[in-house]
Amino acid sequence: MIVPTSMLPGPELLQRLRMVANGTEQGDVIVRDAMVASLHTGEWLRRDVVIAGTHIAAVTPVGVYDAAGEIDAAGKSVIPTFIDTHIHIEYTMLTPGELARLIVPRGTTTLLADPNCIANVLGTRGMDLVGSTGTPLRILQQVSPEVPRLPTMELGGAVVAPADVHERLDRPNAVTLGEGNPFNLSMLTAELQHHALEAGLRITGHTARLSGPPLWAYVAGGVGDDHNAVTTDEVLERLRLGMVITAMAGSMNDNCPDVFADLDMLRDAFGHICFCADDKHVVDLDREGHIDHHVRQAVACGVDPIQAVRMASLNAAIHYRLDHVTGSITPGRLADLQIVERVADPDPAGRPVLVMVGGATVAVDGEPLFDNPDSMPSWAFDTIRLAPSLDASSFAVPAAGPTAWIQAVEMYDGYFKRAFHCSLPVVDGTVRCDPTNDVAKVAIVDRHHATETVGVGFVRGFGLLRGALAASTNCENQNIVVIGTSDEEIACAVRAIEACGGGYVAVADGEVIGECPLPVAGIMSDQPWEVVRDLADGVDAAAASLGCVIHAPFMIMAFVGLAGVPDLGLTERGLIDVAAQEFCDVVLTQQVDVVCCRCPTHVHDVHRHFDPASARSEPELETMP
Repeated sequence: MIVPTSMLPGPELLQRLRMVANGTEQGDVIVRDAMVASLHTGEWLRRDVVIAGTHIAAVTPVGVYDAAGEIDAAGKSVIPTFIDTHIHIEYTMLTPGELARLIVPRGTTTLLADPNCIANVLGTRGMDLVGSTGTPLRILQQVSPEVPRLPTMELGGAVVAPADVHERLDRPNAVTLGEGNPFNLSMLTAELQHHALEAGLRITGHTARLSGPPLWAYVAGGVGDDHNAVTTDEVLERLRLGMVITAMAGSMNDNCPDVFADLDMLRDAFGHICFCADDKHVVDLDREGHIDHHVRQAVACGVDPIQAVRMASLNAAIHYRLDHVTGSITPGRLADLQIVERVADPDPAGRPVLVMVGGATVAVDGEPLFDNPDSMPSWAFDTIRLAPSLDASSFAVPAAGPTAWIQAVEMYDGYFKRAFHCSLPVVDGTVRCDPTNDVAKVAIVDRHHATETVGVGFVRGFGLLRGALAASTNCENQNIVVIGTSDEEIACAVRAIEACGGGYVAVADGEVIGECPLPVAGIMSDQPWEVVRDLADGVDAAAASLGCVIHAPFMIMAFVGLAGVPDLGLTERGLIDVAAQEFCDVVLTQQVDVVCCRCPTHVHDVHRHFDPASARSEPELETMP
């Protein structure tokens, strides 16, 4: 790839780095007498780090050189700053500058970010909006390949033409082709993948926990990494196929303990593991941390601290072809480093003593030394457009008889969905929810074109006993997603989203009981991260008061409709069989005597609730067929 000019030393600086390194000139700053992580050899070395301008000139034994400035690091360790190898900035609920204020003091200074969320609302200018910041956070773009993702199965929002994707793959800030649907094997995707490979870029993937031929076909298109692998078998299968594992720890699931469950099987593959947060909102970033959380998790699982640091920095830089400019404390690389009291401090509240980006100190003792200078343009607001006629009747599912046999999904392991069939009551000719058995209604509402287009299904796993939850952060197309116990509550929640300009809301008895406005494209806040955290905490608590039993419900509900993860998806146009990439019915015409699901075992709650005779008692973590 061609890295941005700002990451490279110009000829004058390159010459100066050489002069400083051979002692002819004096450096600007020396980080003195630190234990420096030598990630290429797996050693801790007592060294001075000599910085000239934005880059490292030399790493020497202690006391060889002097410089104009000095930072005493005696008794402390120096490690590279961290790289997040796959994130959607929009799902943090923050603008890039506010995200920087939160994560840079924790040691993350480089993001490989896929802007497909905002691209679905604002198109290419939205991609540019989250692709840069005036703060010391480096953002490299994973160019979203398909916007909309399913043009024949959704109205979608904005459109990013294939020609725009091709053009963006040639930009200096492009680091990969973004993640694509593993079930889409079209010629269009092959053309985009070829362009990425020709440009020297990696191709980012999520494999939806597939195995066998579907996985092989996905990898054959050049996809080089996966953040969905969880079990040791899944991880090994992908490593053996030449993929890098980007172990994910987001708001919906933390894969690190499972990825590192059998270190003896993985030890020779440590060089092919790095870290990503993917979908992690502000509450969990503040409470748990960012990539520092991954490092702590890996060390807690038995990974040597220096190997964990390498996974968070050099491994990522090598795989994404950035190691000539970042990822290690070595000459000629950017002076992006952090001084820490303890590597992988087990306390999530632990922060680096100091963080440097490009040779400048940007955070001390967990506090940023910079403000957020970014402003959001007026065209990024007021993006919620609903049909005036939308009301409770818009969400009705008609059926004959006293009950109906329904095709529904059960959420598990974050955003994965297990299809199942169940019987639901029919009242006044419409199918009703079953809160007693945790079956709620889910709907996707067009919020881009103000049409009456609404897709409706049923979902299990949220635990709602009353009311409704709604969000304007639905993956992929960022329409409104709403989960509720009645059509009236669902309609109330949708109108509440309209009233606040986008965001998260919880309603009960026709009243809003919690909200977190996200007015920037309906998916990000324009407020400081501390304010957003408190609002998000509040609306989560409101959801819990309605019976919701899951962590990060608004994040998980955004993925109920995702048509790139089996078994079922849902767009504003209807229910989708993900494997077939075809529409399917919600109300089934033929009822059977037992629960029908696609899981290889019958150990799940749907069987215990709807078909106890066939339920099994021993749970097992399954791989999607």
